[in-house]
Formats: sequence, structure tokens, C-alpha cells
Amino acid sequence: MSENAYAKSGVNIEAGYEVVSRIKKHVVKTERLGVMGTLGGFGGIFDLSALNVKEPVLISGTDGVGTKLMLAIQADKHDTIGIDCVAMCVNDIIAAGAEPLYFLDYIATGKNIPEKLEQVIAGVAEGCIQSGVALIGGETAEMPGMYGTNDYDLAGFAVGVAEKVNLIDGEKNVKAGDVLLGLPSSGIHSNGYSLVRKIFSGFDLNTFLPELNAPLKEILLTPTKIYVKELLPLIKENKINGIAHVTGGGFHENLPRMFSNDLAAEIIEGSWEILPIFKALEKYGEIKHKEMYEIFNMGIGMVLAVDAGSAEAIKFELNAFEIGKIVERQDQAVVIK
Repeated sequence: MSENAYAKSGVNIEAGYEVVSRIKKHVVKTERLGVMGTLGGFGGIFDLSALNVKEPVLISGTDGVGTKLMLAIQADKHDTIGIDCVAMCVNDIIAAGAEPLYFLDYIATGKNIPEKLEQVIAGVAEGCIQSGVALIGGETAEMPGMYGTNDYDLAGFAVGVAEKVNLIDGEKNVKAGDVLLGLPSSGIHSNGYSLVRKIFSGFDLNTFLPELNAPLKEILLTPTKIYVKELLPLIKENKINGIAHVTGGGFHENLPRMFSNDLAAEIIEGSWEILPIFKALEKYGEIKHKEMYEIFNMGIGMVLAVDAGSAEAIKFELNAFEIGKIVERQDQAVVIK
């Protein structure tokens, strides 16, 4: 099949070449120790022996951005959605006690528009810089008929490494009496957007809501916070007993993942300020207050379980909130008081 015939089917090979050319300058910014090879090979290469790890354990994570992408497409704003994609992967990896090393992305689109895809990849590269990982490869697929002309999907895959002794095993190490510290989120992050979009479906994205003090578009597309660099030193010093990345399912689904079935998380409401966007979602969506904790992060993106004796120092170091404690389980695994 000639290239001209391929183009007639809706696939622009030259545009694909242009995307690769455009993104190289962004990829170079993410290079780190261990990176081998160059962009454009059949696989991304990373030299694990370059790291000083005696008993290496690899931990991987993969995720997408969900229907938050639809808001980015609607707003024609594509330069931050890549940060979300990286964040969803590397935050999971750091929660296991590993240092994220490298990232690969996958973009599928109905029409390859190099300027737009460069913005997406620039966001991915920024997320990699924020988390200290290398962007060592990826794939862009032009799929007319599968996606609309302006549509695209974005997913990613990351790999991290940990010394075996530094792996965080919350089921073994988290105990009654541990203090729970909450690290602030930047907003909704990248979960619950099917509901978010439904709640705000009647609003123009440029609407300035008084309770948010900003255009709706700006608040809803705030990228997910990346916690890697602030948590990694504490993990290497074995100061954290358990970590929960608060994503889809909110507090009730994610916190129990970091401790054993005989324990519970007792959360003190009011120990941190709930962000205005969550109050707006509860108001306009007419959502029961308790249900909000089953859907959203409510302003807390990560929860750490730490020894009571070291909680104050860690709280100060991370600028975190003391939001509760681990107790013996009586009924529910998460209790909001």
C-alpha cells in the first residue's frame, strides 16, 4: 500500500514524523541516571546496574486520565493533562515505597495534529521532571474511525525500584496508635470526573463561580499533585509505616489498602480545610456529605501512617495535616468522626 493510499484512509505518516521531531526537546529534559538509547527505538532502555541498589525490587504502575480528558478537549487545553497521567502512575509507585525510574506514554487519536500532541507530551515531560523519572519511550497511534477528529486518549506506564528492606508493607508495619498524616491535594486530581462532568454539565467552562474564586475550567483542569520527591527521603529512612494514595473510591476504598483487616482508620473531620471545589460539588450535585468521602479525596491526596513519636517532626517537614489515627477495628475500616 502506498503512503498516498494510507493517507486517504485518514492516517498522516508525515504528521507522525513531525510529532516525534517536536517532542524530542521535551524528552531530553527528563533524562536521568540509568537512561540508555535514544527516542525512536523499538523499546525504551534503562540500565538498572547504574543505580546503587543492593537488593532491587521493581514495582510498576499503569493508569490513564479518565474522563478528565474530555474536559481538556472541550476547553482546548492540553498542556497539563500529561502531568495527571504521570502522577497517577508514580504516586502509586511511591506509595509502595519505590523510587519511580522511567515512564512510557501511549496516545491514541482520531487525527494526528502535531501542535496539539506536542502540548500533551510537554505535560507528560513536566510530570516526569516533577517526579524525577525519565521519559524513555511511548507510542502515538492515529486511529480514524475509532476516535473523532479532535478526540484522543492518554495512558501511561511507569517502573520504580526499591531496596527490598525499604518496601512499605502496611499490613505488617501499620499498628494501632499510629498517627495518620494527610498531604494536601491540588484539587480533584484525576478521579470522579464522570460525576464531576455530570454535575457541571449545564455550566460553561469559563464560568466564574464565586465559591471557587476562579474560572471553572481552571479549577477542573488543575493537574494532579505529584508526591514523589517529598516522600522519597522519608521512605529511605524507614520513617513511614504505610501510605495510601487517595484516588477513585476516596477514603473508604483506599485507606484500608494500607493496613490489616483488624485495624481501622479513624479520621477527624475538620482537621484540615476541605477545598472549595468539593463544597461546590456537594452543593451543585446534591451529594450526601458522607458519600463525598467515598468518591473524592476531599483535599487529601496521600495519607501516611507513622509512629506517634515521630509524627510531629514528619508533619512539620512535609507541611502535612494530622488527620486521625489507626485504631483497633470495631465495625467499619474507615470511620469519619
